[in-house]
Amino acid sequence: MTPAELSRTVLRSVRGAVEEQELSVPVPARIVVQPPPRPGCGDYASNVALQLARQAGRPAREVAEILRKRLIGSAGITRVEIAGPGFLNFTLGDGAQAALVREVLAQGARYGDRSARGVGAGDVAGPGSSPDREPAPDRGPAPDPDRGPDPDPGPAPSARDVVVAEVLARIQAAAGVAAVDGGQAAPVATPPDLTALIARLGVDEARWVLLRPAAQDPVRVPERPVQRESNPRFRVQYAAARARALRRYAQELGFGSEPGDVGAPARGEAVGEGPSDGSVSAAQSLQTFHTLLATYPSAIETAARLRAPDRVVRHLEATADAFFRWHDVCPPLPVGEQKPLAVHRARLALAEAGGTVLANGLRLLGISAPEHL
Repeated sequence: MTPAELSRTVLRSVRGAVEEQELSVPVPARIVVQPPPRPGCGDYASNVALQLARQAGRPAREVAEILRKRLIGSAGITRVEIAGPGFLNFTLGDGAQAALVREVLAQGARYGDRSARGVGAGDVAGPGSSPDREPAPDRGPAPDPDRGPDPDPGPAPSARDVVVAEVLARIQAAAGVAAVDGGQAAPVATPPDLTALIARLGVDEARWVLLRPAAQDPVRVPERPVQRESNPRFRVQYAAARARALRRYAQELGFGSEPGDVGAPARGEAVGEGPSDGSVSAAQSLQTFHTLLATYPSAIETAARLRAPDRVVRHLEATADAFFRWHDVCPPLPVGEQKPLAVHRARLALAEAGGTVLANGLRLLGISAPEHL
């Protein structure tokens, strides 16, 4: 079960409770599921019971118990628990991770595009997102072409304004979210400072520098681009390129990818056991990486609703970091004289899914995703 499927399953449970008069509430348009705040609380969580409790005139835990009973035994859900004042925590079946990898690889460059998924915007909330936050205020109606030019057009757009407007149009199109200002931004001339910045840093670094800060934060321009892992933009591109390199190396070894159980130990490994030095375990790194891949579509949707392309940038940075942490404790390629096993094919498929997400995000921002770095 993918997160989007889980969201629809929970929505069906609410609809069923309403139809059978267990609950007297309007059926919500969508159900938000998101990664739990702490490890050990299942794979995903939802506050839907808390949202419905006031309308139902019943305690949230009572509403949660009604939904829990309906969700127990649902295909793909292993366990449903109630936590705190009424949160629902879900543990998915063993095939959930492989199903997500298959979905990402099947959709390829379209993964994250709402039209490819066929689900409502905002079904799944990513780390740091605000599913209940309202969109930015409307900035007024689109300009009337018959009115003629505005006698006071205001200051010329900055380099950041131009890049953000162009990227927002791409993000809104991918997320299926209507643009706030009528759908299309009026063409503007490239400001001289953008031209100078590109000449100084190159297109990729210039765009990353302008898109990374939130709207209220200052833009920090480096003296020159740094091609090493201390540079977040390079780290994201390097992770995408590394995923592609793994596939090439695997082909040289005579095997390909196949979604499956990536947590099963390969010979000589203790996958899933926490290391003695206290660093992140294989199971933790896998869960984090998987969650970021699953919530990439919602990161796009949130960025579109809030007009905040920096959310896409931060999601890509987190995904690249998670990829490297998982890659280091669960190598997708055989080590030494080891022969390729099923677990290597499954890990290779997960790495390819990660590379797909990173490349899709980079292209959405207008930044290259090179095959080699």
